[in-house]
Amino acid sequence: MNYMLLIYEDESVTDGAREGEAFDHCVRDCDGLVERLIASGQHVDAGILLPSETATSIRVREGQRLVTDGPYAETREQLAGYLVIEADNLDQAMDIAVQHPIARIGTVEIRPLMDIVFPQETLSEENRFRPSGRNPEKVSSSVD
Repeated sequence: MNYMLLIYEDESVTDGAREGEAFDHCVRDCDGLVERLIASGQHVDAGILLPSETATSIRVREGQRLVTDGPYAETREQLAGYLVIEADNLDQAMDIAVQHPIARIGTVEIRPLMDIVFPQETLSEENRFRPSGRNPEKVSSSVD
């Protein structure tokens, strides 16, 4: 099953820094984790977000588009990045999550991803077997 690890950090602690020695060290630790996940076949996707001040939130209410600068959630911890992993169960996903360097100073939220199966005719050939970011070779062998 695929799990999304949502990485939250308190930007008042990090000042939203995306540069400097501490950030470089964190990136190296993250790279090491991703390399281990790739080697074990558990890595699906990952990304680092720019600071929350660069966010734009959009809502539609009564047919009107409402745009707000910044994140919608007014909390100390902001979404800073994500990992999508393949794990056998929640326990294995938690074992991976505790290895993330942000888990020591922020929060890693774990959510199982729902497998979405679209009608085959609605998907382009290149995306037909990638509804949840999974490896197409793994999925196509089980679809037949």
